[in-house]
Amino acid sequence: MRDYDPDADVDLPGFSGSLATYALASAAVTAYARRSGTALPERYAVRDLVLGGVATHKLSRLVARGSVTSPLRAPFTEFEGPAGNAEHRESARGEHGLRHTVGELITCPFCLGVWIGTAYVAGLALAPRAARTWAAVFTVSAMSDFLQHGYARLRD
Repeated sequence: MRDYDPDADVDLPGFSGSLATYALASAAVTAYARRSGTALPERYAVRDLVLGGVATHKLSRLVARGSVTSPLRAPFTEFEGPAGNAEHRESARGEHGLRHTVGELITCPFCLGVWIGTAYVAGLALAPRAARTWAAVFTVSAMSDFLQHGYARLRD
């Protein structure tokens, strides 16, 4: 590992812990599905994937950057400044450790997208109505955001 990052700029132990947590959570969901007799779908409907993709994008952006969700991130991040459109720029606290790793995860919409997308797909198998309802709410919200931005541009 020292050959990879001689100056220890990358929190490899923290990121390894994050990967292990993700793998354990995925394994737990899979074990629960097997125990409950829930079969994973052979395929997914395109509408479910589109709905989930838009919803995952919206929720990951809201969690990672939203002004209203800054209290959730505050213990793990430092405020750098407003980013416009009700978003904040923040960075992870510290250089290493759990607090830093969580800060890195919850300020990265791309990273959160994997976790949220996994939860949505698991939800499609275990509780499809609830998963689709959640996805519908955040997809409608994302569409509203798009229209708000379009309206503001047209007005200006």
